[in-house]
Amino acid sequence: MTVTANRITEQLTAAGRAIEHDSFTIIDAEAGPHCYTAEQWPLVRRMIHATADFEFNGLTVFHPDAMQAGLQAVRKGGTPLVADVEMICVGLSQPRLAHFGLTTHHYIADADVIEAAKAANSTRAVQAMRKAWRLGTLDGAIVGIGNAPTALIELIRLIRTEGVRPALIIGMPVGFVSAAESKASLMTVAETPWVAIEGRKGGSTLVVAAIHALLSLAETAPAQSAA
Repeated sequence: MTVTANRITEQLTAAGRAIEHDSFTIIDAEAGPHCYTAEQWPLVRRMIHATADFEFNGLTVFHPDAMQAGLQAVRKGGTPLVADVEMICVGLSQPRLAHFGLTTHHYIADADVIEAAKAANSTRAVQAMRKAWRLGTLDGAIVGIGNAPTALIELIRLIRTEGVRPALIIGMPVGFVSAAESKASLMTVAETPWVAIEGRKGGSTLVVAAIHALLSLAETAPAQSAA
């Protein structure tokens, strides 16, 4: 088996790579034994790396098919990546996305979304998910929600009542109103794979870290499978 270092999903300088790898080594040592699989742990570890918060070792929950579904969506190319807020799109590495042909989409600041939210007395996040559904962007997409619990609640409704089928949901909204409840609801979804965080913690930074972990694994796996 031949294993080669990642090129696209690594830091661009030797110094940067050394710092990141040393950080991962420290996290592995301090985290100790954990319940995650070899595929799941790199995603959890990268979220710890992004936040210095070891509680994500335990708070992170995976649908049984989450990692395989996410990796397949990345590898096939052209997969839309739908975010609840622009912060996620800005935080993602554009060269890494381009390598896999991933395209980012967010609608929360669109004028029609704002007007619809005002008219319906709902949130922009709800209307943004509805716009993504109308445009056909959600089916087969990786959906990242790190800010708005109402976006996640609406996405779950669309899955159950409209038959929407994302490839993977990374559901990690942060906050005090409906954040924990929205993620608990996501964890009952059987129709589509998901990764979620228990409780109030979350945020766009975690979604970005999770997606970057998927991209890194997607680049590594072909090399590991070569004889």
